Amino acid sequence: MTYVMYILAALLVFDALRMRGRVGALTTLARTPSDDPATHIAIAAPGVTVDDATLRAASAHMRAAKLDVLDLVPRDLPAIRAMTLAQLVDPPKYRGDRMQPGRTAGHALILSRELATRAQAPGWSDTSPTSDDRRAGLDAQARAADTVAFTRLAVRLKHYGAADLAIAPGEHARPVDVGARFQVLRILLGPTTTLALIALPIMLALLALGCWLAPTAGYVAAGAWSLQPLIGLAGTRLAPRDLIVATLFRAPLELILLLRTVFGRRPNDDASSRRAAYDAEMARGTERLLDARRDTCPICSSPDLAVHLRHGDLFQHKPGRFTLERCRGCGHIFQNPRLSIDGLAFYYRDFYDGLGEDGMEFVFGYGVDPYLQRARMVKAAELAPKRWLDIGAGHGHFCMAARAELPGTTFDGLDFGDSIAEAERRGWVDTAYRGMFPELAKDFAGRYDALSMSHYLEHTLDPRAEIDAAATALAPGGCLLIEVPDPEFWLGRALGRWWLPWFQPQHQHLLSTTNLDKLLRERGFEPAVWHRGAAHQKVDFFFAAYLLLDRIAPQPHLPWRWRGGAGAAWRVIAWTLGSPLIFGGIVIDNLIGPLLRRAKVSNTYRVLAIRR
Repeated sequence: MTYVMYILAALLVFDALRMRGRVGALTTLARTPSDDPATHIAIAAPGVTVDDATLRAASAHMRAAKLDVLDLVPRDLPAIRAMTLAQLVDPPKYRGDRMQPGRTAGHALILSRELATRAQAPGWSDTSPTSDDRRAGLDAQARAADTVAFTRLAVRLKHYGAADLAIAPGEHARPVDVGARFQVLRILLGPTTTLALIALPIMLALLALGCWLAPTAGYVAAGAWSLQPLIGLAGTRLAPRDLIVATLFRAPLELILLLRTVFGRRPNDDASSRRAAYDAEMARGTERLLDARRDTCPICSSPDLAVHLRHGDLFQHKPGRFTLERCRGCGHIFQNPRLSIDGLAFYYRDFYDGLGEDGMEFVFGYGVDPYLQRARMVKAAELAPKRWLDIGAGHGHFCMAARAELPGTTFDGLDFGDSIAEAERRGWVDTAYRGMFPELAKDFAGRYDALSMSHYLEHTLDPRAEIDAAATALAPGGCLLIEVPDPEFWLGRALGRWWLPWFQPQHQHLLSTTNLDKLLRERGFEPAVWHRGAAHQKVDFFFAAYLLLDRIAPQPHLPWRWRGGAGAAWRVIAWTLGSPLIFGGIVIDNLIGPLLRRAKVSNTYRVLAIRR
């Protein structure tokens, strides 16, 4: 334990120095008054009005740095909030990567007029006053309805253009709305919110154990943790007024804040407003959410079927029980009975959009490497597509990332959700199409020389129809890139229902490489390149632990499964006690990931096929 505590102390000091470096990398707006007119607009958090000198200085800085969005950081931001911001934001990466998650100090945003109009920012339109109409710029301000709305807007606008954060010496931080803190964290951290909340009790428990078993080393580690605010912030461009207090009394202050966040949070108003509609829908029963069971395999028509797996919704915890069956003839695994049209609407609602949009945006924007690998697969085949259509594009993350690899390519996107319109507003897709691909394919006949279906085909009702549509939309010689889970991966059998790619009720078909090869060749495609180990995603054990804990202690305020404050408390307790499973899962995934890649087995595979 002695060595563990000394190592922990060193890591805590290193972390404080890392935060200090990040604060030092933040730009500070000029203190001297600027004569330049404020050609940008401000959207402030509740209770905040940006003074004219700050607005002018921010506007001048944005013009010089070619920025579209600037988040203002008050110089006297309280210590704990300042440390949280420094943990979340690496300024150089934040400025350079539009796919980085949006962050905010919770004070005010400065926006270009073009971006504000394109993003349909609340309180602003293209008919708002121009700089020539303003006397001091203060009429170019709007105010968010509440803290949650402001945070959601800040996160969203990060993806609309070049964004940065800057310290505003003339601004003063407002008190935090603790009642909204949980929802704010949920917007910023997505599914990792619970992990972030349990980090404090785990750290305090570890320090207490160290002080008991190895007093000297334990007290060194406890001192390093307590001194983090001073090491990370003293003498930097930020000057929290509570720095000494936050250093001396960090443990009780953070513990009180945690308890108020968990027990004093207000229910999600969006979730509350949906309760009546979900109650009425569930009162109609769940039988209508599934079609009649089919008697034959959809791939080879064999009647020899067997139950592969049967379980409920482990992701949203909506009612229902679902069955995956395996064909003994060709090995195809498919949902039987499958979701009906009503079922698709019910189980997709509030997952990728609505209540689930913040979390899924976080997940899809977490890492750029999988998107780049797909684009590089096409590039390595010495193909140079001019027009690319991404099917199931969502918010357009792949299209945005792939531009770096294929700058001469036009990327369009298709999806049946609201997200595709948002992707076009961001500029992440050049043209957005909304609808079902097989129904729209005839309108695209021969228009594209590249199509991609990444983690899309397994969601569809009829994979054959989707591949037929791809053959219609592609010009001869065009390429089709498909990425799907590999149902033959051995961990799928070992982890059972806790293996992420089974994903009931959304995954309708789990296609093996053999069956997908067959479908492609039948429909005029020649598979050219297969990626198996290279496509592996290091998530198996992490998500198995996540799904298990989420089953034991799910989110309490879901409109289809409502729980009170006791549910929130139980979630923190269960996830704190179960945290070794989560962190153990991460370690195992990272240890076996390279081995699986070299062995050319994986939870995911890709294929690049050429249309004959």
